[in-house]
Parts: sequence; C-alpha cells; structure tokens
Amino acid sequence: MPLAPAMVQFNVESDGKRENIMSEAHNLEAFRTSVREWLASNFPENLVGFSMGMEGSANALHESDLELWRQRLAEKGWGAPTWPVIYGGAGLSHPQAKALGQEMGKIGAFNPIPILAGMGVTMVGPTVLEYGTDDQKARHLPGIASGAIRWCLGLSEPNAGSDLASLATKAVDQGDCFMVNGQKVWTSGADISQWCGAVVRTDPSAKKRDGISFVMLPMNQAGVETRPIKLISGVSPFCETFFNDARVEKTDLLGDLNDGWSVVKRLLQHERQSQTSARSAVSAEKESLPAMAMRYAGTDAEGKLADADLRTRMVRHLMAEQAHGLTVSRITAEAKGKVEVSAAASILKNSATAISQSKSELTLEFMGSQGLGWQGEQFAEEELSTVRDWLWGKAISIYGGSYEVQNNIISKNILGLPETTQKG
Repeated sequence: MPLAPAMVQFNVESDGKRENIMSEAHNLEAFRTSVREWLASNFPENLVGFSMGMEGSANALHESDLELWRQRLAEKGWGAPTWPVIYGGAGLSHPQAKALGQEMGKIGAFNPIPILAGMGVTMVGPTVLEYGTDDQKARHLPGIASGAIRWCLGLSEPNAGSDLASLATKAVDQGDCFMVNGQKVWTSGADISQWCGAVVRTDPSAKKRDGISFVMLPMNQAGVETRPIKLISGVSPFCETFFNDARVEKTDLLGDLNDGWSVVKRLLQHERQSQTSARSAVSAEKESLPAMAMRYAGTDAEGKLADADLRTRMVRHLMAEQAHGLTVSRITAEAKGKVEVSAAASILKNSATAISQSKSELTLEFMGSQGLGWQGEQFAEEELSTVRDWLWGKAISIYGGSYEVQNNIISKNILGLPETTQKG
C-alpha cells in the first residue's frame, strides 16, 4: 500500500532534520579538531596550571607568556569568540564557543581576556553591541575583545546601592560634552581601568528612573580620582571613584538621553548571566573535591569518606552542582545557540552563589585547622588560598545584585507577584 502524502512529507522532514543534526555534529567535531591542533601549537606550556588573580595580575615568570597568549587569542578573535569578526570576535556559534572552552580546559589552557578586560567582555561589550552606534562599536569593542582595554562600571553610590535609581551623580550638558560630578563606590578595578561606563542623572526634574543616562568616559583625566577599598580577604579589587568635572563626549552617550535605566537594566542582566557558573572554592583545583576531602578527613575500611555526615553533605553539594550545570546547558540548548538573557539569570545567579559558598564551607570544614591559616610555612598554598577564597566568596551573594534582590526579580518577573520594593 502506498504511503499517504502526509506520511511521505513527515519522513522527508524527519530525514532532513537528522541530516542537519548529523552535519552540525560533524562540523562541531571538525572544529574541535582544529582547536586542539591550534592549541597544541600556540598555548605556552609555562601557563599550564597557572591561576590568574581577579585583576589579571601575573608574576615575572608568567608575565611575558601571558601577554603572548593574549595576543594570539586576540588575533584569532577567541577573547570574545561569539562577537562579530568586525568587532574583534570570531563569529563563533555558542556550541562552538562551548567546545572551545572545553578543549582549553582539557590541556590546562584558559581565556584570560575576560579578566584582563574587566567588565568589558561580560557586561559593557554585549550592551554596546545592542545599544551602541556603529561608531561606538567600532571605537570600543575591538579593544575589549583583545583584552587591551580594561573597563570598570560606575553604578552603586554611597546612598544608592540596591536602589540604584536613587543615584545622585549628575551630568550637566555643556553643549559639546557633559560634565560629570559625584561619587561611585564598589567600582571594581577602577584604579587600573582605562574606561568607565557610568549611570548619571541628566534630568533632575524627572522621576528617578526617567532622568538617568548611561555614559562612557576615559579614566585618565584630571576629573577622575580612585581610592582602593581594602577587604578582609586581603584582596582589594574595589574602589571609591570620585568625579569632579569629569568630561564625557556627546558621542559617548550610550542609548538615548534620559533612557539610561533601560540600558543599565540590560547591562545588569548580562552581568547576572555571566555569574551563573559556580565559582570554585580553590582557584586552581588540581584534584576533585571528594578526593581532597578523603585526603584531609580520612577514609573508612571500605575506602569511603570516614565522616558519614560530611559524606552526605558532600553528595548533596555535588548533586546540586551537577543539576545547576545541566540546567545552564539546557537553557542554552533551548535557545538554539542564541543565549537570551532573562529573569531566569537571577535564578541561576542565586543557584551558583549557593553552590560556590557551600563548596567553600565544605572545603574549610574538612581541612580543619589547616584551612584557617593566613600565613606560615606550616600551611600549603592550597590551604592559604582556601581561607581567602572563603572570605572572598561571601561577596558573591552581594555583588551583581544581592541574593535578596534576585529573589525580588524572580518573584516579580517569573512568578508574577506584585511589585513591592521599588517606587518612583
């Protein structure tokens, strides 16, 4: 009996889809092969196992190799691999970018450019791609993608933290430019950045969300002063930043005048998206968490972690970590390569925060007193970094929008609950 036309059509479409899937898989595998070959010839062996600081610093032993590696990645466009080639990227699909990261990880390689660019690759760049003019994209994006230009962000103020719309820093129109006056706080890397993206008040008579603009200004000018803030962890990436008649060119207004609230909301969505990966408790982890726990806390006669309660909590942590990773992968796959930044990023940001902090707590616990050292020859390097990472990790539930702020976003934009936290 001949097949019905509808059935024939269905089979043809199914075959076409299978062929497309097989073709995509074949192309991705070919891409992986080319990545492996390129990495084998270009990644400096001296950098295997090297762990960059939060600000991209390196000692003299690694400095020249790190700069060489940055230049080679920039030439390939792999510093910001999914960005258009015209702006310094490589035009890769998200599956290709993921494969690139995986192949780097297999040999101990890494992409230093997102760290060297400060807030550029993860936040400023994606926002400029969406809101910037052709001139702004051409002037600012290549320097970010290459890691040659570092960006900071002037968002929070002493009296405008979670309620960012209460900001008081103002920009006054001077005809050919804006003059900015005010103070920002928690401006990460401001003391070593060349550019700053800042939210400023341009219409003091408007409602607080309606009179804000987003501007981009050079840090190397007389009207800008930065003061680092010392943290308990011993690392100081944060600064206070003061603007005293700082100059902003009219061509560096991002988006429309007085519509900066729309721009900064989108920028913060990109920030949350970049924070959905759980941060490791140890910067350069060379063995698995269970293996490290067994080495410190000991094993029973069956070779299991001796402390049954610690073992249970370790399993729960690993399950949560695996579930989080699979959820990130699912959301990416459902977007079919076009990663859409939405309120779901707030869920993943909080999930990543909980996983990262629980990992630090577990590590500190099984190390015991060896995990509490600050200095001294009796402590190994991994032990000294553990207590610093544990202290630094407390900031994860604050920066990028606090844990509570993310819950407010989830309740309003996902659960549809009424707005009760912001007015004006």
